[in-house]
Amino acid sequence: MTTGRKDRDDAARAEILARLVESREELRRILDPPAPPREPGDSAPGAHAGFPRSRTMQMLMTGRGLGTLGAAAAGLLVARPRLALKLLRLLPAGPIVTLLLPRILAALRNKKPSS
Repeated sequence: MTTGRKDRDDAARAEILARLVESREELRRILDPPAPPREPGDSAPGAHAGFPRSRTMQMLMTGRGLGTLGAAAAGLLVARPRLALKLLRLLPAGPIVTLLLPRILAALRNKKPSS
C-alpha cells in the first residue's frame, strides 16, 4: 500500500515541478526585456555597455517596469505602512530622484491633453 501512495506522491510532485518550470519560463518571457541591438564592435551577443547593465534593472526602467514597481510599492504602503516607511528610509533619495524626475517630467510633457 505504501508504494502506491509513494507513486502518487511522486507523480504529484513531478506535476508540480513541471508547472513551476513552465511558470518560471512564462515570467522570464514577460519580465525580460528584448536584447538590445548589437553594434558591430560588441564582443559578446548579450553585451550591453550602457546603464543599467542588469537585465532586471533594465526591465524596471521601462514604462511597464516602473508601473509594476509603483503598484508593488503602493500595495506595500497600503498593506504594511510601517514597513513601507522603514524601507523608504533605507533608499538613497538623491539617485532615485535624479533617475525618476526627468522621466516623470518627460511623461508629463508628452501627455496629450484630452479633448
